[in-house]
Amino acid sequence: MSRIAVTGSRGRLGRSVVDVLAEAGHEVVGMDRAAPDASAPEHAPSSEFIAADLTDAARTAEVFAAARVDAVVHLAAIAVPFSAPEPEILRTNAALAFNVMHCAAEAGVRKIVTASSPTVYGYGAPGGWRPERLPLDERVVPRPWNAYALSKLVAERTMEMIAVCSGGSVHTAAFRPCYVIAPEEWRGAPTQQGHTVRERLDDPALSAPALFNYVDARDVGAFLDTLLGALGEIPDAQTFNVGAADALARRPLAELMPEFVPGIGDAASRLTDARPAFSIEKARRLLGWEPARGWRGELGEDEAPQAGARAGEVEDGEAVIGSRR
Repeated sequence: MSRIAVTGSRGRLGRSVVDVLAEAGHEVVGMDRAAPDASAPEHAPSSEFIAADLTDAARTAEVFAAARVDAVVHLAAIAVPFSAPEPEILRTNAALAFNVMHCAAEAGVRKIVTASSPTVYGYGAPGGWRPERLPLDERVVPRPWNAYALSKLVAERTMEMIAVCSGGSVHTAAFRPCYVIAPEEWRGAPTQQGHTVRERLDDPALSAPALFNYVDARDVGAFLDTLLGALGEIPDAQTFNVGAADALARRPLAELMPEFVPGIGDAASRLTDARPAFSIEKARRLLGWEPARGWRGELGEDEAPQAGARAGEVEDGEAVIGSRR
């Protein structure tokens, strides 16, 4: 097993990622701005924790020189669009991405994974949005329109830069997690936008701004465990969508999306049954990964219908490397 640093380890996603990686047998080093409160319900079993402001390049270099980790999962960021002034979001997230990946590579870390976001696709743009195709896959050209989405595209490009600069000695990847739902949120705790999961299902207008996407935080942890094991075997500098196998909606998106996204009817017509707007076929093909959780199972409702055919979306030059379910 590996010794893995997880930045942003105290966040909604970070806590589950640390839990899953530790349960898989890895030695996890949590990194965040401040140490966890021992009385708080944050019990991710990281073997170590380092408090550090990773926007400080000198401190970040010091941290990674001392941590002696084999791999890094970079999650730390201002995680919500428009939750801070636009220049601050871009400056903070870009600095975090560069400092963490650059300093980790300089310290000899050979596996680096960074979190991006589906918002890079540009949905919700004030001037309207017409996707190249649906479901959205990794070949669709990013068109960010706010500082948060731009900062995540910068993280992807920084990941690619590290791979090029290393000459192949550092294996890198990025992933775009859909709307993260933490374990306690299935039990009624508010989600990131302040609504419960059931409220988002009962009122489609609440999930429409995210195109009804979602993913269980524990499934993201399992994806990262699988991805880290595959780095070095799959092509470097890959980017993956990571989401649930279905949409966070009780009606097919072929019906729902035209109600909320003008002019999208023809593109959305393929999203029948429970098929989501974000394709995870690349992760299935290259990694053999499959999400284990869906909203119907977590909320005790009926089993989900099939989320759509997987055939016909193979990308040129890609092949599955083993099976890592």
